[in-house]
Amino acid sequence: MSTTKQFDVVVIGGGPGGYIAAIRAAQLGFSVACVDAAENAKGGPALGGTCTNVGCIPSKALLQSSEHYEHAGHSFADHGIDVSGLKLNLGQMLKRKDTIVKQNNDGIVFLFKKNKVTFFHGRASFAGAATAEGYPLSVSAPANETISAKHVIVATGSNARELPGAPFDEKLILSNTGALAIDAVPAKLGVIGAGVIGLEMGSVWRRLGSEVTVLEGLPVFLGAVDEQIAKEAGKLFAKQGLNINLGCKIGQITPGKNNVSVAYENAKGEAQTAVFDKLIISIGRTPNTNGLAADKVGLQLDERGFIAVDGDCKTNLPNVWAVGDVVRGPMLAHKAEEEGVAVAERIAGQHGHTNFNTIPWVIYTSPEIAWVGQTEQQLKAAGIAYKAGTFPFMANGRARALGDTSGMVKFLADATTDEILGVHIIGPMASELIAEAVVAMEFKASAEDIARICHAHPSLSEATKEAALAIDKRTLNF
Repeated sequence: MSTTKQFDVVVIGGGPGGYIAAIRAAQLGFSVACVDAAENAKGGPALGGTCTNVGCIPSKALLQSSEHYEHAGHSFADHGIDVSGLKLNLGQMLKRKDTIVKQNNDGIVFLFKKNKVTFFHGRASFAGAATAEGYPLSVSAPANETISAKHVIVATGSNARELPGAPFDEKLILSNTGALAIDAVPAKLGVIGAGVIGLEMGSVWRRLGSEVTVLEGLPVFLGAVDEQIAKEAGKLFAKQGLNINLGCKIGQITPGKNNVSVAYENAKGEAQTAVFDKLIISIGRTPNTNGLAADKVGLQLDERGFIAVDGDCKTNLPNVWAVGDVVRGPMLAHKAEEEGVAVAERIAGQHGHTNFNTIPWVIYTSPEIAWVGQTEQQLKAAGIAYKAGTFPFMANGRARALGDTSGMVKFLADATTDEILGVHIIGPMASELIAEAVVAMEFKASAEDIARICHAHPSLSEATKEAALAIDKRTLNF
């Protein structure tokens, strides 16, 4: 070990929460280091966490590529584009995905250099209680360093949750990591869990030719989504060919030589067995605290294994903070980023801010699903009087020109004050359209505010304006 290197702030983890926290802290004038252990195929650093390496970024690359493939095979003819001899080059598709991942990895390295953030490639762990110099931290190979920090920000992310008795081998039983690297389109693909990852990965491989069966334990589809939007999504996904089964109780999972067998009970309690060429398990994620040596310093974890923090992301230890997937709240990259910025600013004595009520959610299927704020069922359960307004994309001129008129925009507003309480979108570019709703809710806008704003014509955003108009039953184009 070399001589201890001292920093004002050390960030453990180089994912969205970690690298953003490090950059913001450096911008605020602190000496900052970030430690991350992820490796690329050549053993070099792979900054960006799960999101960049085996999550958000590569999945969107494959979603885009597979959507192009499906359009070429099924909808180009409507545009007067005849395609003959269409064939899939899966190797090139995966290569493009890997290239995009590397571009993002390299981009973070550049940002660290630009902002004078010191990077250590290895796994950081607490080496003992705080001293006058700060918390001593050991960094494993290849860095092999001892460093100390006046402030520590833990941003170690999460891991895919395994089913008992069915560990990931990333060959037959796949996590998100293996689901992004299947080297041949499986004839039959099983997906356990109809959440974001399951639906997105199921959509990718269905478009490329797999027969996809989704087994979901809950009796309702997309329970966190507004019920009206979820029902619309269920119908559209079924029409596409995703075979979604609700209320399933998973039993024995048995990998064979070239396939995997899944025993389960369906919603009627009937015993079923399905055999798949590959099985993706997407039943959620668990906080990653392995290797931190949290017990060595008494860092408190809650009953679910998350690092316990208060509303400001402070842990029970002085000057130790935690952000992102490893703490309470939604496991979303952009939530982690906002917490990372807020913590860096709090260390500097500023008033960092993260509003959980205006964090947008997105499912990047086709159609996309995006929402912010409360659902209609949540408002009913809370006894809040509200008004609802919807507008279908089938009545939107830009959607017709795009050839994608599925879905709708839905507004929920307080019945008395007209303040926007939630916006829910299923349809083309929902991930981009939701930003207007987030801004509106952050400024506590009313539905009338959106209804009175001029939106460009023709644009998909006009559907947002029309849904706001629908709150008072005065849509202009439906």
